[in-house]
Amino acid sequence: MTAFHEILFPLDITMKSAGGPERRTEIVSFGSGREQRNARWAHSRRRYDAGYGIKTLGALQSVVAFFEERRGQLHGFRWRDRLDHSSAQPGQPPSPFDQGIGIGDGTTASYQLLKSYGEGPAPYARPIAKPVSGSVRVAVGGVEVASDRFGVDVTTGMVTFATLHRPPAGASITAGFLFDVPVRFDTDYLEVDLSAFTAGAIPKIPIVEIRP
Repeated sequence: MTAFHEILFPLDITMKSAGGPERRTEIVSFGSGREQRNARWAHSRRRYDAGYGIKTLGALQSVVAFFEERRGQLHGFRWRDRLDHSSAQPGQPPSPFDQGIGIGDGTTASYQLLKSYGEGPAPYARPIAKPVSGSVRVAVGGVEVASDRFGVDVTTGMVTFATLHRPPAGASITAGFLFDVPVRFDTDYLEVDLSAFTAGAIPKIPIVEIRP
């Protein structure tokens, strides 16, 4: 399996980038005018363009160095989405009661971090694989759990409770956290035109989410 580099893309550039979620929907149209829609992907996939965040030659040089170390598309890395990087509501710090991640059964010790979107008939639960180290808080049955009673794998987003502290049957498990998006460069070639750059042109640097 290709290595994933647990390193964050330069924050000063990501905070000025552009991008968002992508879905893949198959639409079949019938002669009657009706249509059948099917979701090809169970989970959305984020795409970004880091070029919008580059305002100086120094920033451009740092991205080229980052690109070379990742060997282009070969190795994945972490990306901080300026719009969506927290379990909490905008402007609020993460709380252990932000997101439901499971219901205890008295036996299961490990639970995947999740973030839910929407409160209507079909909310979407997004698996969170790259939480920020030290940011995860957990509660069981509405009571926050001490940090020494559970562990978090920041490379997979799995929360594992200590043997004597597994959630009892029927207890709701919630969590709050900051997180990054696992991504890679979506090109093996960065075309840099310095004359255009100094004139105000923005180089295109495509980034795409991956499943680590």
